[in-house]
Amino acid sequence: MDSPPGEKDRIMLNEPMLEVLLEESSDLHADAMRDTRPSVARLEEWRRDVGTSLPTTEQVSAMSTARAEASSSLAKSLAAAGLLTGGIAAVLLGVVASPAAADKPLDIQILQTATSLELLAIAAYEAALGLPFIADGNAVVKKFAETTKSQHMQHREAFAAQTKALGGTPQTEPNAKYLAIVEMEKPKLLTPADVVKLAATLEEVATDTYLKNLSLLTDKDSIELTASIMGVECQHLATLRAVGALLAGGDEGIALIAIPTDVAKLPAAAGSVATPKPFEEPDMASPPAEGAVK
Repeated sequence: MDSPPGEKDRIMLNEPMLEVLLEESSDLHADAMRDTRPSVARLEEWRRDVGTSLPTTEQVSAMSTARAEASSSLAKSLAAAGLLTGGIAAVLLGVVASPAAADKPLDIQILQTATSLELLAIAAYEAALGLPFIADGNAVVKKFAETTKSQHMQHREAFAAQTKALGGTPQTEPNAKYLAIVEMEKPKLLTPADVVKLAATLEEVATDTYLKNLSLLTDKDSIELTASIMGVECQHLATLRAVGALLAGGDEGIALIAIPTDVAKLPAAAGSVATPKPFEEPDMASPPAEGAVK
C-alpha cells in the first residue's frame, strides 16, 4: 500500500542530527546579532557626515560596473607582473573594489534590499508552517522552520535599524520579484521536499546577495553585520541542502541514515552536498536597487 503524501519523507529524517544543526544555527545566529545595537549608535554618528540622497538604478549599475572593471584591470596587471599573490596586491585590489565616499548613499539601497529579502523569507516560512505536512509533520523540521523564521525576523530588524540610522526609510515590503515566484510556487508545495527546495532557493538568493554586497558597502558596521548575517544564511542553506538530500535518498538513503553512520557506505557526494563548491559565486545576487524603497 502506498504511503500517504509526505510520510516517506518524514521517515527518512535523522532527527538527532537535525537537532544538532538547529542548535548550531541558533548559536551562529546569536553571535551574528550580538553587536547589532552598538553598531547602530556608531552609524547614527557617521550619518551626520553623509548625504541621504539616493542614486538612481542607472547610477548604481554604472558604479558597480566601473569598480568591477577597475578591479579586473588591476588584477591582470598584477598577474602580469607576478605580484598577484603578494600582500600589497590584496590591499590594492581591496581599495579599488571598495566603493568611493561618494557612493555612500548606496548603502541605504543595499540595506533596504536586504530587508526585503528577509521579509520574503519570513513570508515563505510562515506559508510553510501553514501546510499540514509541516505543521503536523516531523517535529524537528517544524522546529527548524520556526527557529529559522524567528532568525529572519531579527535579521530584518537589524537591517531596518541600520537603514534608519543612515537616514533612509526602512523597507516594509517583501522583495517583489521573488514574492511573485513564491506565490506561483505555493500550489506546488505538496511534500516536505518541495518546501525544502523552495526555501533553499531563497536562502541562496540571500547568501549570494550579502556576499556581493560586501564589495559594495562603505560603512564598516554595515559590512560586519552583513557578513555575520550571511554566515547564518549559509548555515540555513547548508542545512536545507542536507535535508533535501535525505528526502531524495529513497530506500538506500533510509538505510544510511543511522547513528552511528556506516561511513564506508556513504556515497562520494555525502561530504559535499551541503557545500558543493569551495567558493560560492554570487550568481543569484539581487542588485542593490531591487528591493529599495521607491
